[in-house]
Amino acid sequence: MNAQLHDSANLASADGALARLITRMRAEIPLAAAMDLQPGARAHGMLGLRAPLAPNINDKGCAFGGSLASLLTLAGWALVELELEARGLHCEVFVQDSTLRYVAPVWGELHAVAQLDEGQHWDDFFATLAARGKARLQIRASAESAGEPATLLQARYVARLPRST
Repeated sequence: MNAQLHDSANLASADGALARLITRMRAEIPLAAAMDLQPGARAHGMLGLRAPLAPNINDKGCAFGGSLASLLTLAGWALVELELEARGLHCEVFVQDSTLRYVAPVWGELHAVAQLDEGQHWDDFFATLAARGKARLQIRASAESAGEPATLLQARYVARLPRST
């Protein structure tokens, strides 16, 4: 994976926010638990998630496409959640739309890395969220196999402040 990312084995102790989010995701999103979702690395505006091959395998012995799509989508969602949490904000976050490309099979552990898409900025996102109570953001995520791109996701996520009652 990306050389800028830290070793994921050290992440749980180094990044409590990500560890707590993974625990929450596994408790509230049954698919995350079934996939055995694990924290990956987090550095320089990137967020990684991983999952073992065994619960995410297809009939050919490689990663199931639905598991790859889910892992990449969850990585983007988690990136937004953690940025909101870092600013003390609690929002409803969801994926609005996405495009997915399968380039090559993944034969081992699934690793996803999410980051802002080109031209996207957190400052713009948070300014819009403050002004309108809702903001959109493009994120790209990828999974690799043998150091080469295997699955690519480009998705728009929406965050909405809770409505007053």
